[in-house]
Amino acid sequence: MSDGPTTSYDVVELRVHGVSGAGADQVLDRPNVAQVAGDRSGGFFRPRPGYPDTRGSAGVVLEAYRWSDLPSGTAIRTLSLVFLLPFMLCNVAIWMRPRGLGRSELVLKALCRVLALSLTALYVLSIVGVALDLVAWRCLASPQCMSERTWLSWLGGRPAGLRLAVLSIVPIAAIGLVWRLGARPGRNFDAFRAPHATTTVHQLSAVGQWDAAPLVGRLRSIHVAVAFGTLDAALLTARARAGAAPATVALAVATGAVLVACLVLVCAHPIVDQTDVGRRVDRVARWLRFTASGLTVLVLVVVAARPAPWPAAVGLPGHGEMVTYLLVFQTLLLAGLGALVLWVRVRRSGWRRRGRHGGGPLRALGAPIIAAAATGLAVAFSAELVYRAADFLDRNEPTADRVALSPPLMYKWAIFGFFLAVLTMLLAAALVTVLTRRGRLRAAAATVARDFPDAPPEAAARLRQVTRTIARARFTERLEPLAAVYACLIALGMATSVLGLLGLHPGDFVQRYLGVPADMVNFGIGMGSYAVAGVVLVLVMGGIFAYRTAEFRRYIGVVWDLGTFWPRAAHPFAPPCYAERAVPELGRRITYLAESGVGVLLAGHSHGSVLLAATVLQLPAHVSDRVALLTYGSPLRRLYTRLFPEYVNPDVLREVGDRVGWRWVNLWRDTDQIGSWIFSPHRLGEPPAVPGPAGSVDRRLRDPWDVVPPPSDSVPPPILGHWPGESDERFAEAVRELAERLRRQAYR
Repeated sequence: MSDGPTTSYDVVELRVHGVSGAGADQVLDRPNVAQVAGDRSGGFFRPRPGYPDTRGSAGVVLEAYRWSDLPSGTAIRTLSLVFLLPFMLCNVAIWMRPRGLGRSELVLKALCRVLALSLTALYVLSIVGVALDLVAWRCLASPQCMSERTWLSWLGGRPAGLRLAVLSIVPIAAIGLVWRLGARPGRNFDAFRAPHATTTVHQLSAVGQWDAAPLVGRLRSIHVAVAFGTLDAALLTARARAGAAPATVALAVATGAVLVACLVLVCAHPIVDQTDVGRRVDRVARWLRFTASGLTVLVLVVVAARPAPWPAAVGLPGHGEMVTYLLVFQTLLLAGLGALVLWVRVRRSGWRRRGRHGGGPLRALGAPIIAAAATGLAVAFSAELVYRAADFLDRNEPTADRVALSPPLMYKWAIFGFFLAVLTMLLAAALVTVLTRRGRLRAAAATVARDFPDAPPEAAARLRQVTRTIARARFTERLEPLAAVYACLIALGMATSVLGLLGLHPGDFVQRYLGVPADMVNFGIGMGSYAVAGVVLVLVMGGIFAYRTAEFRRYIGVVWDLGTFWPRAAHPFAPPCYAERAVPELGRRITYLAESGVGVLLAGHSHGSVLLAATVLQLPAHVSDRVALLTYGSPLRRLYTRLFPEYVNPDVLREVGDRVGWRWVNLWRDTDQIGSWIFSPHRLGEPPAVPGPAGSVDRRLRDPWDVVPPPSDSVPPPILGHWPGESDERFAEAVRELAERLRRQAYR
């Protein structure tokens, strides 16, 4: 079909859906659509010509940009997000830094990247714990464990070094798996670079203009080197416990040098991030990767061939200590990250007074909170993997053998800490819900009373339902302190793993010092293990259903779409960034339409408004003069200014308004738990809270329309909350207003 103008001055309403949005036919509210640009992963659609009602309000040309398959387009990619979730969250943390860091930004980036390295090392140690500690060292040394397990018996009775060397293929394969997933090019983004260079100083305008491939390649080589170095360190530590031979010492020194070089390199991110020295840095990173791979081969040869006896130990010598030291190191990194961000925030705004943009010292703590969530999840996954493997191997074994095959104590402490953190978090959430319920209901009741002053008595039940919905939506503001509490609990739970190094069992320790029965603690460990397994199962099933069911993808896909919006700047094994294509593709399409002589009305729902805000900042002046912006259910102020204050803040939002000549309308509802007002929360008939054109942007929509059934229906209008609502007449009114303003602008 033709996608050019059809009248003297057409206006194209380009709709961009939110996270894991529906199909183009639902976005356009038209049953017959055709693709006019793009491909299967992301494309532009219009109603098919020849069908009635192909245009929208005020005669605008309807068009939709569907990008939901960019972050999760195939089953393999969707499921890979499940297993890469800790890496993805760790990568997001580096983008959540507060404003005004100054030179402290260098320290924050270094902390985030070192934490990312530690997650890679933890991943390798968890595989080592299963393949080398539980299977090669413990199970293959026990005739009872090998009985009726033919897939293991062929290695039974072999020397310990040979068993370890052979089964090292498992962690090597695991390293190769994440290496492959990280090196997999999601798409060729070179064709989607923005056609014009940005002129704004705000960093949100750089979204989609990064060429992240060189940085990701360097970080990938460094992380692969660390992964192989961690495997080498585990094997050499076990080998050295029986006496350090010259070959073992030499390999240990070389492995330590590689690990230290990797650590220094990720901390020197001003050099790693530069493009003019890219070839030299690339050579260094590749040299580290090749060196670590070669050292692994030599380590395996030494471990398998050296005839010296191995030390007598219940578990793989040194493995438990390595895991504990790593968890303590991660705890210190999280504490340092939190202290740095909190210090910067307090320095800018003070403890009690509010800063220029509002908020106390708890604002802008997204980086340490998400980093703690990523680390806690990675620790829980690792502990559950080892715990489940031990449970599988020691099933139906005598008590003595079950003890010998039990997982290291630090993993039990990790699961116990995770269980306590989750349990405490649930109790805290319940307590906050109860304590704030009356205030939220009171404010919601006042809103409902103003919206429906003449409601009949038979609408009392519906009024209560609307009141509860608004009260629940207001709970979003309470999540920030709860998340901070959860991050502290996770860090504290990780720190308790050091007790496992002292040989203290959680049940015995808690019973001795707190008086809680050991059986209750053991029950908590078991419940924590099942809770972690449940989380993994939910994520896997969510990934499957998110791929197969569009409606389910709307909910489970929120995590994936928000997490993969940001480029891989901390962890190279995180999923690819779809904004590297979506934003430049939108900019190219808008530029084409505007230069074709039409006005472009950008309509973005939920996360689609974030994509459009980043796109508007990249448009040249002659294009933005022909653009208007309609946002609805937008999280720009409510979530993004809190989570990503360096990239989305009041200055950036005003810049977006200036770019489009303040031809901007934002529709919001009190029942929406995600979207909200952007500049002013005033209601119809009230003066705006901010002066100037910004005060005219926000338009509050009463939701629902009414609390009694209309004459044509038997049920009251639905409560839309965060749902798009393009068929709403008030949405159509905003489209007509903005389209008229674009037409007046064209004829000046």
